[in-house]
Amino acid sequence: MKLVSWNVNGIRACVKKGFLDYFKDVDADIFCLQETKLQEGQISLELEGYHQYWNYALKKGYSGTAIFTKEKPLSVKYGVGELDEEPEGRIITLEFENFYMVNVYTPNAKRDLSRLDYRLEWEDGMISYLKELDSVKPVIFCGDLNVAHSELDLKNPKTSIGNSGFTNEERGKMTELLDAGFIDTFRHFYPDREGAYSWWSYMAKVRERNIGWRIDYFIVSKRLAEYLKEANIHCDVMGSDHCPVVLETNL
Repeated sequence: MKLVSWNVNGIRACVKKGFLDYFKDVDADIFCLQETKLQEGQISLELEGYHQYWNYALKKGYSGTAIFTKEKPLSVKYGVGELDEEPEGRIITLEFENFYMVNVYTPNAKRDLSRLDYRLEWEDGMISYLKELDSVKPVIFCGDLNVAHSELDLKNPKTSIGNSGFTNEERGKMTELLDAGFIDTFRHFYPDREGAYSWWSYMAKVRERNIGWRIDYFIVSKRLAEYLKEANIHCDVMGSDHCPVVLETNL
């Protein structure tokens, strides 16, 4: 089974930059989007063989998530109880027979860290939610998580310490999640790889020089480790300031 996650930074713009060609070529069983930036009825994607699930933000041109899946899920949930941020359309959970698929666009703490407290509350809620799901069946959790966990996950760690996405608090919450029984699948296969990033600033020559951050993840329940085949970052795929990340399993 092949799974793809991509922050498209506006699906309508991404479609004009080759999204459908990549979608067809990669032939994923489950394809997750973040930052779709639209409302219902603003796009119609003809994706033969896929069931489509969209969570739209109320604010126009903001946030939003989607999942396209070949297999119809047993159930679909938007939001998470107390953490139900449906005005921002950030969470979709699909239940399948053998696992839960959770697609998330994590809030950014903002450059001035004005949203850091909210971000940490979000993280606490997500950790509790994922642990709750994991007590029922294994979890595959993906998306733009807006954090570089270790110094390997960004080009300039020394000068980025304390910045949004690389605060000790945000990194600590990722550690807390992994310690709760989950695996960062890319680091499972490539624990020491440097220069593997999934997001680059739009500033001139930044992507060409690979000055990036790895902030897009597939994280899974530890008991799925034996089913993992490969994890990749398709850094050559354009169309967004993020690139797709891919997980292949034997599930």
